[in-house]
Amino acid sequence: MSTPSDRQDPSEKALVIKAKGGLGNRMLSAVTGLVLARLNNRTPYVDWRDGMYLEVGDNLYPLLFEAGWMGDLAAYDKETDVAPTIWSGRLAQQPVDIIRSEFPDKHQDPLLYRKLSIDLKRADPGSRVGVYWSYIPKLKRLQSRLSRSPHFVGKDLDTITSDMLDKHFTPVKEVRDRVDAIFAETTSPMIGVHIRFTDRKVPIEKILAKLEGLTRRQPEAGIFLATDSAEAQEAILSRFPSAKTIDKALASDDVALHFSSEHFSDPVVEARNALIDMVALSRCNWLVHSRHSTFSVTAALIGRIPDERQIDVDRSNLKVRLKQFVQARV
Repeated sequence: MSTPSDRQDPSEKALVIKAKGGLGNRMLSAVTGLVLARLNNRTPYVDWRDGMYLEVGDNLYPLLFEAGWMGDLAAYDKETDVAPTIWSGRLAQQPVDIIRSEFPDKHQDPLLYRKLSIDLKRADPGSRVGVYWSYIPKLKRLQSRLSRSPHFVGKDLDTITSDMLDKHFTPVKEVRDRVDAIFAETTSPMIGVHIRFTDRKVPIEKILAKLEGLTRRQPEAGIFLATDSAEAQEAILSRFPSAKTIDKALASDDVALHFSSEHFSDPVVEARNALIDMVALSRCNWLVHSRHSTFSVTAALIGRIPDERQIDVDRSNLKVRLKQFVQARV
């Protein structure tokens, strides 16, 4: 009897790109996986079946992004020729499952991803399926290989990331149409504001101060607000009542929205609302945000918003900058 993997092209070498965390983290981490697949001549598969918004086992990626380029991910679920071998016969599982069962005391270990991912710096392991996973992007660890690759030579990491986001993260039509509708209502320049204020809180008073300064310099500009918090939204709207928002679920506590998805009447709608916020931010002329949240960083990369049009309230936060510097390189 043939197995599901027998129905795939037997000559194909696949890279399954796993996920953990919020939308920005998983998009930027997936970019590293997609670049690694190109460097290792593997066919990429984006696996977001970890239960963010949806039931565990349902892949969120093709519900948010055009995925006609991707083959049948589930056909590899029982594959045993896998690197790292810890995934052998377990490709339907997700990083959180492996960590919980094999490394229960290592959830905060910044090097744990190396046990669950093929090596970024060494030669491709040659197994039929490789697995890539990291909680955060790791393009810095690929930099020397990128400088020698004809696909990437001469490009900086932000350009490579933006190019990959363009190619593999085109929002589905429903999302594109909603974003188009937001910007069809105005001809003025737009200031995008992102405030994460649930499990990770950005300094909202700094956001407000920077926003007030920018609106004084750009009095004709409108404001688009993306936030996960009812409290943060009220703080902005109380001072800028004409700011645009989309109608979506907002948290009233410190639990990130994607962890509250079992309470949504339609989780797919709310997942798409998050993407609508991100894409709308990417189309703004200025962005007021904190680099501590990869959501807004991803929006800036999608929109190729130049640094001089970004007001990052954590730009001088040495603790945040040092943490990100180290995380990208270990």
